[in-house]
Formats: sequence, C-alpha cells, structure tokens
Amino acid sequence: MSEDMSDIDYLKVMEYSLDPLIIHTDYRIMYVNGAAEEFFRTDKDGVVGQSPLDIFKESSKDAIRKRIQSAYGKPADVIEETVYRTDGSTVEVELYCHPLMIGDTQAIQTYVHDIMEKKEREKQQTEMVAEINELSAVLVPLLDDIAVLPIVGKIDEEKARLLLEIIPAKVREQNVNHVIIDFSGVYTLNHYVTDALFKITSVLALLGVRSIITGLRPEMAMSTINKNIDLSSIPTLATVKDALAYMHVNVQS
Repeated sequence: MSEDMSDIDYLKVMEYSLDPLIIHTDYRIMYVNGAAEEFFRTDKDGVVGQSPLDIFKESSKDAIRKRIQSAYGKPADVIEETVYRTDGSTVEVELYCHPLMIGDTQAIQTYVHDIMEKKEREKQQTEMVAEINELSAVLVPLLDDIAVLPIVGKIDEEKARLLLEIIPAKVREQNVNHVIIDFSGVYTLNHYVTDALFKITSVLALLGVRSIITGLRPEMAMSTINKNIDLSSIPTLATVKDALAYMHVNVQS
C-alpha cells in the first residue's frame, strides 16, 4: 500500500497541537489553531486578517518585522518576547517560526510557547540563591574560632540543599571551629529543616567543627519530640549567650 504524504490534512494536524500556532503572510494572519484561540483569548474570526505585529509591544515591532522577513528564507532562532492577549494582559513566551508554503503562497508558521511558569521558577530560584548568599554572608564571627549562623525564614528542600552546599565552605573559609546555629528566626520546624540541620552538623563534624543549636522555640522543641527527632547528639541551648557560656566564653552582661 502506498502512502501519499500529500493527503495529510495539515490544518487538522495544527489543531492537535497543544501550543498556539499562527500562519501568516505579508503581515496578515491567515490561520490560528484552537490552542492559539484559547491562549490569546479570541477566536479565528477575531484575528484572521489582522497583523501578527499587533500582539507585540511597540518597542519590539521593528525587530519582529525584520525577523519575519528573514524567516521567509530560513527558520528563525527561538527568542523570548512579551506578547499581548486580546484582553490587554501580557504573557512572556518563546517564539519560533519557519517558512511554509500554502499552495502557491509563501507563508510563515509561528509557534508560541508560554514560559510564564518557567520565568516564575527562575525568579524563585534567583531569590532563593540571593537569600542563601545573604545568609552565608552573615556567618557572624564572634571570636577567632566561633561564629553564629542565624537561620531565618522558611526552609524548603531547595533552600536546605543550598545551605548544605554553602555553609561548610564558608566555615572553612573563616577558619571556624565552633558554629552556633541560631533558629530564633525560624517559626516552623519541618522535616526539611531537621534534615538540613543534621546534614550540616554532620558535615561540619567531619571538618572538625563543633555545632551548637540555639533559639528553638518551645513549640518547636515539642515538635521535635512528637516527630521522634533526636537532638541529643547536638548541644541545644536557649540563646547565643547561653551557648557562649557553655563554651566557657566570658560574656559581659
């Protein structure tokens, strides 16, 4: 049985695509698929015949116009852009386009991929790294070989992992032999916190650095008991001042 690829219904193929697709020529939209209708919050009748430049900011239109012209000859590189929906809202997207023949008409097919979630994840990652870097930067030296590490805010899995990467290196860099890990800025002791705590103190112990915990709130201490978390191997005291006294450091009142 012979298979004739020319029998493929290309518009039907486009409709199966989960990504918005736009076919346009001479700055005039010829067709959009259902995913594009949903994404741009419009319908085919509302966009067919319109210019594809209309979805872009004024500051981007000249570059997009040149990009469209070059795409008649060869596929254009993937770029990131901000586009408008018909309701005026904006979305960050990746765009890819390539030449396409529609009968005797030379056209361009543009793929639109929503990257808002990706950008949000990147933003969260950047903010988290900034928090960790700030945290590691405030490994506060008290004496020649004693430093305080204040743990603040919410600790999740990624933040715990970054702490484990950064803190031991910071401790070695500062030639610290004793680290007071102060939890007075933490209000919830979840399994990420406890796991990070044990891993950090274990790594520090291998480096010859002794850890002391301070600042566990009464409810957090009760939580460790209820969760069968054993802190008996790590000295645990109420305040940084108590920790210094435990190490026989003379603290002036």
